[in-house]
Amino acid sequence: MKTRLSLFFVALTTILSVKAQYTEEINSNRPGVSRGAWSVGKNVAQIETGPFMVKEKHTPLKNELSGFGLDFTLRYGLLFEELELNIEGLYQSATFTENRSTVSVEEKFSNFKNLVIGAKYLVYDPYKGKEEDKPNLISYHANRKFKWKSLIPAVSVYVGANFDSKNNPYLAPEVEGFSPKIIISSQNNFKSGWVMVVNLIKDRIGTEYSDFQWIVTFTKAINKKWVGFGEAQAIYSDFYADNLFRFGGAYLQSKDLQFDAGITFNTKDTPSVFNANFGVSYRFDMHKDPENKDNGTDVIEEFERKQNKKGRKNKKKNKSKAKKTSKPKKETQVIDFDSE
Repeated sequence: MKTRLSLFFVALTTILSVKAQYTEEINSNRPGVSRGAWSVGKNVAQIETGPFMVKEKHTPLKNELSGFGLDFTLRYGLLFEELELNIEGLYQSATFTENRSTVSVEEKFSNFKNLVIGAKYLVYDPYKGKEEDKPNLISYHANRKFKWKSLIPAVSVYVGANFDSKNNPYLAPEVEGFSPKIIISSQNNFKSGWVMVVNLIKDRIGTEYSDFQWIVTFTKAINKKWVGFGEAQAIYSDFYADNLFRFGGAYLQSKDLQFDAGITFNTKDTPSVFNANFGVSYRFDMHKDPENKDNGTDVIEEFERKQNKKGRKNKKKNKSKAKKTSKPKKETQVIDFDSE
């Protein structure tokens, strides 16, 4: 029993399973806003969503914005383990207050801040086909040992299309209709339980207010259930520029269900930003592994099956050896030539 619990801990805390894309536990991008390099896995559908509240205050202009909203992402692994289709959006309802010298003027509005349909493809997987980089189900310390090869990241490319409505109060007046979006994502999974994700983003390409962003996210597995994260995001454009910081954590309720919470803030007053968000990620797991369809897809069960098979072979070998050594020796007859 103790051995099985040890194996379960290794399998649960190891970021990658023995499959190329599919993982035994849910693989969610929440509560941050960056995208990991790996997809959810072939025939896996996943929803990631949650409410948030926002508070912004522009001190020099004496105005502020407060409101709430809902962000969502729908992900599906199609055709290949490396390919993922997704739809993501953020809908926000807010009240804008302008504090003039004698009176305060309020304006309420609601709309999508973004609505994007796209696809992500893993172009490089440093773990694919390398047996030595797969989880060690016997040694806990071997899985936590640092390897220089872990500095080589997995890399994916995302191509999407923005759909922006006309006269959207959250966007520049000239931005509307269709515009492309491109993301290059890299991901490093370190044996110590740390994961680093880097995103380079070019958004609303071709519009007058196209922006460039970079995001760096660090997550750390605290134990079998809890994960903490920290994230930095920089936005550069003629319409809006900012440096945002996020902190929070996630709780793994089951292998298909995750809850999370986080906060976002910046360090300036033009405007100052503070957001708080809560969310949930749920996976509809329809994945099938053709290599292990007769033996089960659980990494622990597969390991134990091989160990039992090995044990049976050794037992049969020892039994055969014992049988051979226990065979009575042939007695030799002594002839006495002196007897009459």
